[in-house]
Amino acid sequence: MPAKAADKRRQGQGGPSGGKAGKAGKAGYKKRDEDGSETGEDGLTARTVVRSPDQLKLTEAELKAEVTRTLTANNPHIPRNIVRFSFKERAYKLVDDMDQTAIHFTLNGYLIHKDSDEGRRQSIRSSIEAEQALVEEEEAPVEPPVEASAEETEEAETKGEEPTEEAEAAGQGEGEEVAEAAEEAEAAEAEEPPPPKQPEKKLANQFNFIERGSTIYRNPLREKGLQTDPAPFETFSENVNQWCIYDAYMEELERMEKAKEKEKAKPVAVKKEDTQTGRKLSYVEPPHSDSLSKVAKAAKIAERMVNLNTFDDIAQDFKYFEDASDEFRGQEGTLLPLWKFQYEKTKKLAVTAISWNPKYKDLFAVGYGSYDFMKQGHGMLLVYTLKNPSFPEYYFSSESGIMCLDFHSGHPHLLAVGFYDGNVAIYNLKKASSQPSYKSSVKSGKHTEPVWQVKWQKDDMDNNSNFFSVSSDGRIVSWTLVKNELVHMDVIKLSADGTTMQGPEGLQLQMLGSGTSFDFHKKIDYLFLVGTEEGKIYKCSKSYSSQFLDVFEAHHMAVDSVSWNPFHLKVFISCSSDWTVKIWDHTIKTPMFVYDLSTAVGDVSWSPYSSTVFAAVTIDGQAHVFDLNINKLEPLCTQLVVTRKKNKATHIQFNPAYPIILVGDERGLITCLKLSPNLRKKPKQKKGQEVKKGPEVEIAKLEKLLSLVREPGSKEEK
Repeated sequence: MPAKAADKRRQGQGGPSGGKAGKAGKAGYKKRDEDGSETGEDGLTARTVVRSPDQLKLTEAELKAEVTRTLTANNPHIPRNIVRFSFKERAYKLVDDMDQTAIHFTLNGYLIHKDSDEGRRQSIRSSIEAEQALVEEEEAPVEPPVEASAEETEEAETKGEEPTEEAEAAGQGEGEEVAEAAEEAEAAEAEEPPPPKQPEKKLANQFNFIERGSTIYRNPLREKGLQTDPAPFETFSENVNQWCIYDAYMEELERMEKAKEKEKAKPVAVKKEDTQTGRKLSYVEPPHSDSLSKVAKAAKIAERMVNLNTFDDIAQDFKYFEDASDEFRGQEGTLLPLWKFQYEKTKKLAVTAISWNPKYKDLFAVGYGSYDFMKQGHGMLLVYTLKNPSFPEYYFSSESGIMCLDFHSGHPHLLAVGFYDGNVAIYNLKKASSQPSYKSSVKSGKHTEPVWQVKWQKDDMDNNSNFFSVSSDGRIVSWTLVKNELVHMDVIKLSADGTTMQGPEGLQLQMLGSGTSFDFHKKIDYLFLVGTEEGKIYKCSKSYSSQFLDVFEAHHMAVDSVSWNPFHLKVFISCSSDWTVKIWDHTIKTPMFVYDLSTAVGDVSWSPYSSTVFAAVTIDGQAHVFDLNINKLEPLCTQLVVTRKKNKATHIQFNPAYPIILVGDERGLITCLKLSPNLRKKPKQKKGQEVKKGPEVEIAKLEKLLSLVREPGSKEEK
């Protein structure tokens, strides 16, 4: 069909329908205009604006106003108060650089990045394979369609054999048309563009990744078996008669006798000549030691290492931790619990004495006994170290309960001990013996009542070690080591004033006082204080055995502890079961400070680092720490140390080097606590001035406090 005729036919078919559609469209526009919808200039309808009833209606100015919002990459849910310990600065520091990355989804796939080395290698390999495929297709031979051309020639020949005139005329017209069609086909082929190149294969992922698959090599299962030879065995038999049995017993007896002779054999003194002086020197060969003693030291070191790893967090707190919350408590402080020392055999015994070793600052001795005279039994002496809280370094058992103990300042391996039965003894930690090296007896003048306190003194004129003891029998005895034996001498006898007893034939017998505690002056050797069960404190001298220098009406009940201040020469402290702790000037008969702790006080102790700091424990299990320089009225810290019910705190002791204290109770438990910074404050440093240190500063600090309390008329003895 000609092209023009086709166009007219399309217009004829589309005319009527197009007119109807136009009318319908105009009617639709009118209807939409009536409904209130907007129309554009080109006659097209715009979208209808739909608003929610609660939408705010803003003015033009508010709509045009610019609102700036800053988007940050910080994670709002990350914690801001992470604190970690800095070993460089030896303090806890706030962590500033926190990781802000928030991972919402993670999936481990088999895709690799296109720009990676593996991705480049795979892309190069795939391009090379595609080029090889194209080359192979081009090189393949193309076979001509032989059969089709032969059929066409045969048809042409058959047609050519039967031409007619009419056919020839028609053939001429058709020949012209065929020629024109061939020319048009050639022109179209010339205008056709060359065939496009094969497009590259698209990647499977829009994020520019290359798919990669991998297979895992699975190791085949293997079976392994072992075969051993059976254990060899042998059958034997022997006849036994009475003579064989007799000979075997005789050989065993001879072996036992030889072993006893070896134990009794003394070490041989070997003579050796000195090359310089020519003198013959003799020395004692050490006895043969068993295999266990060779590894004992190594085993002890290994045990300490294991315990240090077990209690590493406590050791870190002991060494580095400082309670930062003290800054917000004002003047108050706290006690941080550290180690707890308890031995299985002492759970039913009370802690009766604690003493730190003067040379090894981590070593301390603990005495165990009972304060109930109805429940007296055995006692124990344990020596612990802070390096091994799980087991004592030394332990000794005694038939009577231990009431007091004290380390020698010059010989730290000597330990003086007082027992409930009135005996005193000296233990030598260097000797591997479970018995004391020296012990008193009835013949050597033992006490008849419990020994409440022992104190080592300086060696006498003959360089003999000596110590003093006080007992409820009213005697204060000096014990001296002379030729490997204890020699006693009564220094003073306490007499109870106004108490007499009717004796036989009308004689008046004077009663002796009962001493409970005593302490020697730090500088004046002959001066010492004695506390009694009647509540009095006697100031005595070694030079006068018949009279006292002074008497203080101190307490209404027994004086549990009395102690001189380590810095000030005139001040001492006392505590009693009448609930009070009192601080005295020995030149004045009235106390300087009195503190009521609302329950019986078990023990009190001065601190070794400050003249104004002391601590006390009460039977309700609380520890009280005072600092007169900060607060003269109330303790800076009152903390419950003994938590178990029906348990009492008995003793407290400051460590001479570290800011820690030890508290013992009636269940045999020793608790170690660390003082917070507020409990060991030092004077503030002023600008341009150096902080003075030393005992003179501590003496002046306490003297300033005493001057505020002393009466104006009281005279001081200098």
